[in-house]
Amino acid sequence: MSEEDQPQADLTVSLSRAVQDGMPLAVADLTDLVRIPSVSWSAFDPENVARSADAVASLLRALDVFDTVEIAQSTIGDGDEKGRPAVIARREPRNGAPTVLLYAHHDVQPPGKDEDWETSPFEPTVRGDRLYARGAADDKAGVMAHVASIRALTAVIGNDFDLGLAVFIEGEEEFGSRSFANFLAEHKAMLAADAIVVADSDNWSVDIPALTVGLRGNVTFRLTVSTLAHASHSGMYGGGVPDAMLALAKLLATLHDENGSVAVEGMTSHDAEVPEFSEEQLRTDAAVLDGVALVGRGPVLSRLWNQPTITVTGIDAPSVANASNTLLPSVAVRISARVAPGQAAREAYAALERHIRSRDAFGAHIEIDEVDLGDPFLVDTSGWAATAAKEAMRDAWGAEPVETGIGGSIPFIADLVREFPDAQILVTGVEDPDTRAHSPNESLHLGVFRRAILTESLLLARLNKPVG
Repeated sequence: MSEEDQPQADLTVSLSRAVQDGMPLAVADLTDLVRIPSVSWSAFDPENVARSADAVASLLRALDVFDTVEIAQSTIGDGDEKGRPAVIARREPRNGAPTVLLYAHHDVQPPGKDEDWETSPFEPTVRGDRLYARGAADDKAGVMAHVASIRALTAVIGNDFDLGLAVFIEGEEEFGSRSFANFLAEHKAMLAADAIVVADSDNWSVDIPALTVGLRGNVTFRLTVSTLAHASHSGMYGGGVPDAMLALAKLLATLHDENGSVAVEGMTSHDAEVPEFSEEQLRTDAAVLDGVALVGRGPVLSRLWNQPTITVTGIDAPSVANASNTLLPSVAVRISARVAPGQAAREAYAALERHIRSRDAFGAHIEIDEVDLGDPFLVDTSGWAATAAKEAMRDAWGAEPVETGIGGSIPFIADLVREFPDAQILVTGVEDPDTRAHSPNESLHLGVFRRAILTESLLLARLNKPVG
């Protein structure tokens, strides 16, 4: 090792020790955050999201590195309704050092049915090397990765450093980031940065890190199909009158071909190389039942990263327990489509709407509303920030990072790029294939958590110098 490399090696060792020493506090703070059921959806108590924002703000203030820490809200669209509270903080750079914006979100998905959880969803429980709870990984571990990495940084180099830091902990990512664009515009000076770390993604495995370079976009909406002015007796009129469920089933069946691939003209795919990944591994990771066929065509990861999808994620209809012998007059479903990189979400939505309205479903009346759009994104990995991030991953994990796409969507990244076009985007995270984000029994692998913290602390320490 050259003399030039020795200080960096010493810094790596010191930061690794600081991260390890800080793990008990990081896990304790994470469990406190997870106990706050900060579901941002409109059907849940917004006071819990406010409590979560207060807790995050307290964690950031306790770091004693920021010039300002505040809780803020912005309006949704052009209306008067406000979005959920976010936490923002800033420390100005000095001596030509860059500014890094650290993003995560403190809101969580609804827990679902308690009986589907092996432990209470908001009572964090450690089993083996995993911490189980709603939000334990997505994305309160992302919040704590930022906090813990700054703790490790200051433990090694102190509070008097040159690097500029901004923090944006959103409070409504799981509810569509509806005030995000307005929030960015109103707080642009507070959030301006040279590089943006979005800690809300996946890793290749518990042993191999990933830098996410491709994200699908999303189109979601409510589709209501109506055939009757009111419910009618199924025995008296069935066989001559189409019920709404029959019309809906006929319509939905046109969205996919016989292989389960999207069959909507105008929804495109992205052409890109993908790593090898077996269908057997996909079946295991997704818990596919024996005998159930996989869908789609082409390499597995191309299906998951680079091709569009259409899923029915919810349905409003009488339950089996409450079913009566009537023809349903109206049925509504929630459609969630993923948009391949390279296609604008609005273009994909237009293709979907044309398809739905042009199909013959017994002449049923069609209504589409509650539309949300999020554009896909492709990350440029040629800049200094991506190079530094991959180097930090190698040192923290002891493994070569994989550049991956992701099937899920982080639509606000397109907003970040529009508002900060010169900033370099780094999409990282604390999840792994067994995390089950959004599902019952969501969990965080504590080894991944530690390595994610070390990665970020190394990145921040190495960027604590003039750019160039």
